[in-house]
Amino acid sequence: MSGHKSVDIGVGKPLPLVGLGTWNVIGDDVGPTVRTALEAGYRHIDTAYGYENEAEIGQALEDCGVDREEVFLTSKIPPRRVGFERETLDGSLKKLRTDYLDLWLIHAPPQPEESVPLWRFLVAAREEGKVRAIGVSNYSTAQIDELVDATGVVPAVNQIKWTPELFDRERMAQLRERGIVLEGFSAIRLTDHDDPTLAKVANAHSVTPAQVLLRWHVQHGVVCLPRSVRPERIRENIDIWNFELSADELRLVDAMSTVV
Repeated sequence: MSGHKSVDIGVGKPLPLVGLGTWNVIGDDVGPTVRTALEAGYRHIDTAYGYENEAEIGQALEDCGVDREEVFLTSKIPPRRVGFERETLDGSLKKLRTDYLDLWLIHAPPQPEESVPLWRFLVAAREEGKVRAIGVSNYSTAQIDELVDATGVVPAVNQIKWTPELFDRERMAQLRERGIVLEGFSAIRLTDHDDPTLAKVANAHSVTPAQVLLRWHVQHGVVCLPRSVRPERIRENIDIWNFELSADELRLVDAMSTVV
């Protein structure tokens, strides 16, 4: 079976292509969700300062017995925290009960004049060893180029909304040309699972449309971050390594794009 399960971003620990998304996973749902995911084989957890679940994730990671070095942990700083970068980072580390983040992202572009200074703080945090890799989320290619032109530092990742309808081959190529990994979010939530194309491909492999969506991501080398609090769905979302989309099937899903 072809298809790598992770991608190298140059930090000594591979970035798993399937991660647990935790947006809107809050309160009593967090601990069981994280524990179920780790038991199912997830080793990549994506959170953010703005999700308000870092403390619960940190507790679950501490309780689960999985070595910290085995888990790729991402958090994000929101643009509203410009001016409070140090407090935000230290707060995330404390809540997550860790000395470092594997990846820290700018959650969304701040005001134009704030973007480069904020990026410089992330660079400094990486040099301090508090984060191993740095990146952005919801940035355009032009906004990324501005950061690189100013600092010479290329983001490891750009995390953006990514579904078959939003499939943009040009944008994917732009990121690859710059050595930036594309992380996609919201594919399962924003895609019609009754779409005839997805149904056809899913039936051919006796899998679900959601599994087709996730397999489509990883065969394109795109990181996916499925989110669920239902144990059966959490397990299903990482159970995508026993089938492979053919080149024709990939093209069929690609062709669902409405990007012109």
